[in-house]
Amino acid sequence: MLRIFHALFGADTENERYPEEMIEAAIERAVDGTNPWLRGLTGYRRKLRPSVLHAIDHIVALANSMQTPLELSRQSYGREPQLQLFFISCEQMEEVLRTDPELTVFRASDGNANRPAWAQLVMKCEQHRVFGVDLLGETLVRDVPQITVSMSGHRLLDPTADLAETRNHLMKRSFEHLLELALARIAAVEEVREGLIEQRTLLQAKHDVLEQTGWGFSAPSESSLQVAELHRQLDNIEKQLLEVGGDDAYIEKDLEILIDVLSSAEHQLWVDSLILIVDRMGIKRNKASDDAPELVLRELHNAAGLQLIARMVMVPPTVGNHKSL
Repeated sequence: MLRIFHALFGADTENERYPEEMIEAAIERAVDGTNPWLRGLTGYRRKLRPSVLHAIDHIVALANSMQTPLELSRQSYGREPQLQLFFISCEQMEEVLRTDPELTVFRASDGNANRPAWAQLVMKCEQHRVFGVDLLGETLVRDVPQITVSMSGHRLLDPTADLAETRNHLMKRSFEHLLELALARIAAVEEVREGLIEQRTLLQAKHDVLEQTGWGFSAPSESSLQVAELHRQLDNIEKQLLEVGGDDAYIEKDLEILIDVLSSAEHQLWVDSLILIVDRMGIKRNKASDDAPELVLRELHNAAGLQLIARMVMVPPTVGNHKSL
């Protein structure tokens, strides 16, 4: 899968510029990543092609929009306000790097111990309302409403010895994430469909029992009402089954979902700018100052509610390296 994006990174976003074999590989990956039975549908490649091209355009643009990599080192920490927001101290930054599982695997590979590592740093931005002490004019005031800003859940994604390679991994990860979102929707529809089928089976069984007994255990008026209600419920279930892809149509429905997710890639996975003004104590301020500069962060979102701060970084070989301890 990664080889697809070796050819795509930095490419012109005009679709015809993409290598044909790479487009075909992306289409087949979309099928493998969701429902391989889609290959049983006539013309599935033709139907998927426009949406796959749209998704590729989006993830290439997403990768190209990443900010200049930030160096994670003691020297950078002292001069980079973003690093001072990302980590409460230089020691915490180094501890995160020493214990990061993906960086540990990268460093353990032959030749990588003495190489810089390029990676995508992701973390969750947490904002909490608190009451603290603040200086208002020349007066120290207690119980002032404040908002604290901090980062948690730091992870390094896809560290490599080459920045272009890490960006290729970012595109691959983005494409796979779109497939994951599509698969989640397919699974949700399938769960509904299975529930409806089970309910229909139970209702039909109840109806069959009533027919076999001749409705002799209830008054005629009650029996008629009961059977009519069963028929009403069965009809309602059939309508819902058609909406989610009933019986023989479920594979077509899966294809529709996959096409819809890839065709709306920009609404499934996107990055917004998050502007924060935070002082060295982690307190959110209304105006920028020397002690609280304005920071422009990149926040990654998905349609399922994910929100993560993302930043491309470079980790020098002397940082986060167990051999350097």
